[in-house]
Amino acid sequence: MIRVLVVDDEAPARSELRYLLGEPDAVFLDVELPGATGLQAAPLVHERRNPPAVVFVTAHARYAVDAFAVEAFDYLLKPVDPGRLARVVERLRERTAEDATPFDRLPVVAPGGTELLDVDQVHYVQADRDYSRVHTYDRSLLCTSSLRELEQSLPASRFVRIHRSYLVNVAKILGVRRVGADRLRLQLADASRTELDVARRQTRVVRERLRL
Repeated sequence: MIRVLVVDDEAPARSELRYLLGEPDAVFLDVELPGATGLQAAPLVHERRNPPAVVFVTAHARYAVDAFAVEAFDYLLKPVDPGRLARVVERLRERTAEDATPFDRLPVVAPGGTELLDVDQVHYVQADRDYSRVHTYDRSLLCTSSLRELEQSLPASRFVRIHRSYLVNVAKILGVRRVGADRLRLQLADASRTELDVARRQTRVVRERLRL
């Protein structure tokens, strides 16, 4: 089952989509909205942990290129064709099923080739342009997946996003200290006793995960 959030400033369009979808993890988002456009809202959706897929629904074909530039899952034109919508929903089901199985081992680039690293050995993951840098107790290894991709794939029960550039294994956090108003710094249990600052907007999430 997938849950769908419909965002459209036209009540008839919302009603039609609700009727056609039936099985409400996606956001069906209109492009032209009062206050902010769907194209501006999409990057905010993607910043969430385990972000839902974004499907744009609009009467204007001219936004298609811009929609996919902000990582849209698909693009539907109004009036929505039921057959076309059904194919999008089926693809969303497949995506949800794939995402339901988290990684237990992470492929990383090691001196001898690709190594399958047990995720429990990971202390934290750092964004490295389009890739990621995976840090264990005493090693730093390249992973060809982006930080966003790893955030979606690694077990959510064990990892927490603390910053746009860092994903941390909660079990490897050795200590926490305050470094300012609403600011936290984590010390990890690796060989270097690495310290990482928590972004202000992630403070509440980290506090909840650590029960602070």
